[in-house]
Amino acid sequence: MTTRTSATTFAFPSADLPAPGASLDLLLPGAAGKLEVILAAPRETAARGIAVICHPHPLYGGAMSNKVTYTLASIALNAGFYALRFNFRGVGRSEGAHDEGRGEIEDTLLLVDWLRQRVPAAGSGEPLPLLLAGFSFGGYVSVAAAATARPSLQISVAPPFGGRFVYQARPARPPCPWLVIHSRDDDTVAYDETAAALAAYEPPAELFTVDGAGHFFNGRLNDIREAAGDFIQRHLPAP
Repeated sequence: MTTRTSATTFAFPSADLPAPGASLDLLLPGAAGKLEVILAAPRETAARGIAVICHPHPLYGGAMSNKVTYTLASIALNAGFYALRFNFRGVGRSEGAHDEGRGEIEDTLLLVDWLRQRVPAAGSGEPLPLLLAGFSFGGYVSVAAAATARPSLQISVAPPFGGRFVYQARPARPPCPWLVIHSRDDDTVAYDETAAALAAYEPPAELFTVDGAGHFFNGRLNDIREAAGDFIQRHLPAP
């Protein structure tokens, strides 16, 4: 099986999908070397969709084990999606080095293509809906990947679109319903800068504001679960 990014073609191992309710640890080839991946399957036999979730900044301790990233994957699983988390290049067992967002976007698109090719299409023959999600730096990367990946839903937690954590030009608006979850007292990614950036998009993203959760949502992960679960249900009702 092969998959393509804009620059490179890769041959992937023909690993089976995990059984319903189970997960697989994988090492898949990427542009800068192997990528460490965890793919979890929903308990339902017929999947409702697929999800790729991106973690926070690698140079500040970000990894796919991050609790917000894990929570986003759990939300996707509970909604009936296959959920794929992975370590960006240079993190954990993923090879390569941090690339200021450029290579991370490439790796995200590569894994979206891989997951789309692995998971069977719906009974209608149409590809399953894609949910792209990410936290902090991963929120930026997943939004930047959306123009190419064309997701059905986008969820971003505290995405950095202003201030010292801007990596490139502000990405294009995802071509789908888009939820942004952000705490007003975030001392890492300024809430006001995110709100101003979102207001410049047409149409603006749906902004779910939380008070007192900080950047990492310590003790407040249920706020993410409730907001994201409701968003998925409203925009992609269960069959």
